[in-house]
Amino acid sequence: MAKHPEPGRVKTRLAAAFGAERACALYRAFVLDLAERLRTLPYAVTWAFWPAAAPFADVLPGVRCRPQRGRDLGERLAGAVAAAFAEAPGPVLVIGADAPHVPAESLAEAARALGGTADVVLGPAEDGGYYLIGLREPADLFAGIAWSTPSVLAATRGRAERLGLRTHLLPPSFDVDEPADLLRLRALLDRGDAYLPRTAALLAAAPRP
Repeated sequence: MAKHPEPGRVKTRLAAAFGAERACALYRAFVLDLAERLRTLPYAVTWAFWPAAAPFADVLPGVRCRPQRGRDLGERLAGAVAAAFAEAPGPVLVIGADAPHVPAESLAEAARALGGTADVVLGPAEDGGYYLIGLREPADLFAGIAWSTPSVLAATRGRAERLGLRTHLLPPSFDVDEPADLLRLRALLDRGDAYLPRTAALLAAAPRP
């Protein structure tokens, strides 16, 4: 799941600190670095982009991509997941370009869990949301959620429990939304715990928050 990188429409909280152009360039780097990482992994990858009319294919030429459809994030997530299941049997993993550093080990753990006893996998984000959701089979987990609030993860876990679905939690991580998150991302890159060359180059040239 990704937004088309357009100044003023992506990473608005970062834009407040660094300007819309720089925040957009950083988000574009997230998308390009994540795409490069995913190409090396044994998964069939489709990029679901927003807005639906955006020329996202110009950002990642040659990749599989489809527009997101829906009135809110829940409907767009549900639509992207349904489209993936319609193409092939599951499991399906959904991640966002807000966490380009998501470890390959977490993706592998999610796939193993869904191939075992789990029906749902969630990667908790420290803001109360999640950076990954995986499903073994289609399930109605996205309706009625108060998106962009600290209750997203808890509400999703509760919905899964009410549906009788077994949930596996991954190690927590973070989305890069706030200027302070860039410090954490810089630290990961400095330690060699993530390889995001375009992002690293931009961060090296940017003032520290």
